[in-house]
Amino acid sequence: MKAKATFVKEFKIGQVDKNLFSSFIEHLGRAVYNGIYEPEHPLADEQGFRKDVIDLVKDLRVSLVRYPGGNFLSGYNWKDGIGPKEKRPVRLDRAWKSLEPNEIGIDEFFDWTKKSGTQIMGAVNMGTGSPQDAGDLLEYCNFPGGTYWSDLRKKNGHEKPFGIKTWCVGNEMDGPWQICRLDAHEYGKKALETIKIMKWTDDTIKTVVCGSATSEIPSYPEWDRIVLEHTYELADYISVHRYFENFGDDDEFLASFFDMDRFIKTAAATCDYVKALKRSNKTMSLSFDEWNVWYQKKQEPHPWQKAPRILEDQYSLLDALAFGGMAITLLNHADRVKVACLAQLVNVIAPIFTEPKKGSYKQAIYFPFKDISIYGRGSALLPVTQSQNKIIKKYGEVPAVIFSGVLNEEESELSVFALNTSKTEDSETTIDLRSFGKSQMIYRTELCGNDLSAANSLENPNAVCPHDASLVQGDGGLFQVSLKKASWNVLRFKLS
Repeated sequence: MKAKATFVKEFKIGQVDKNLFSSFIEHLGRAVYNGIYEPEHPLADEQGFRKDVIDLVKDLRVSLVRYPGGNFLSGYNWKDGIGPKEKRPVRLDRAWKSLEPNEIGIDEFFDWTKKSGTQIMGAVNMGTGSPQDAGDLLEYCNFPGGTYWSDLRKKNGHEKPFGIKTWCVGNEMDGPWQICRLDAHEYGKKALETIKIMKWTDDTIKTVVCGSATSEIPSYPEWDRIVLEHTYELADYISVHRYFENFGDDDEFLASFFDMDRFIKTAAATCDYVKALKRSNKTMSLSFDEWNVWYQKKQEPHPWQKAPRILEDQYSLLDALAFGGMAITLLNHADRVKVACLAQLVNVIAPIFTEPKKGSYKQAIYFPFKDISIYGRGSALLPVTQSQNKIIKKYGEVPAVIFSGVLNEEESELSVFALNTSKTEDSETTIDLRSFGKSQMIYRTELCGNDLSAANSLENPNAVCPHDASLVQGDGGLFQVSLKKASWNVLRFKLS
């Protein structure tokens, strides 16, 4: 099988926003308790945060962490999580049928993000919460001082404001599963009034309104249109969420990127329709603030308890490859997708997995996320590609090999990400960089293997991991490389 990808410096999609490499921690399962926070652990710091987890998060260079939810958000009172821990109430988390001890709240989480080298993407409750609650939370977090909520923050140990600049105005309010779900008009009106209060409190923030939680919900994409008609001029992003799952057809699963691409294009088209309707000069950006492989069909009931073991998917090499296709798709839409949050970060459908009082390890999806986070910063280039197509029953013709390229002009380097979705054939691939003049391959790794079901574990943490591959000499800017069957590939070039 043959493929070709041509990159030209002037063929730019757009600047890759650093917030494309963000993630998500919800008060759900073992994400917080026995995830980032385990005071009894041998590696816990003075606040009870696991230092091994902090190191792994730093390694990923996560830009923002969306917090505190998720479905949890729509029933959460942020005021339960501040002040002396011994006085905080234990609440029912009805979203996930769990007990919430409120040992971690916005103050502690802010401290954790500082230690982890990341920042908070805040979220306000649009289910049981009110616009006033949202304004109070923002005042607590961002106002310098001299008011009730800002002075209470100081009393609770944080003299300086948190400076949280990006805020989700609710979560998946189109979903019947959501606490106090609203229809599109109800949510649009409530979101508008909430944004007004928030931006009147701090006019430097950016806000994200809820778009469709999935393309499979009946209200998609009409929900997005209606919400944007209410909020277009004040909102800065509209959120989109999409998860993928292997239902037994590996080829269809590996083509998840194709569905994700269509989802993004539909969301952007809906935004542009409202832009025209409003006669606006503003182009709405997308916040893809939940994306991942998630085996939702494997969810099991559980009793009411603190930090139950739920949504703890164990990711295989095959999952990592499908994940890589999604990562390429995000880069190839860098002109519209300005925020993207891998959902989630620790234990719950996550790249990092821990065991209580034991160690931690990197799941298979850790590696393609780290690759794009480290090497995917710069200008996304439009790949001009040729590839054999596969016929997928669900999607029709889908390319077997896909590419993205990111140019770091400061370092004069180009990173190419390539996914070969064929399970049976290597791809003899040409990378055409002739428009750059002289170029030299300086780095190459591949994530592949004969056992697509292989997965990492505490006992075998390196069952799935990338390996160095042979560097190739270019012939006048043409590089001939063999991309192994079912492989995720990173190729980096020095440009002169």
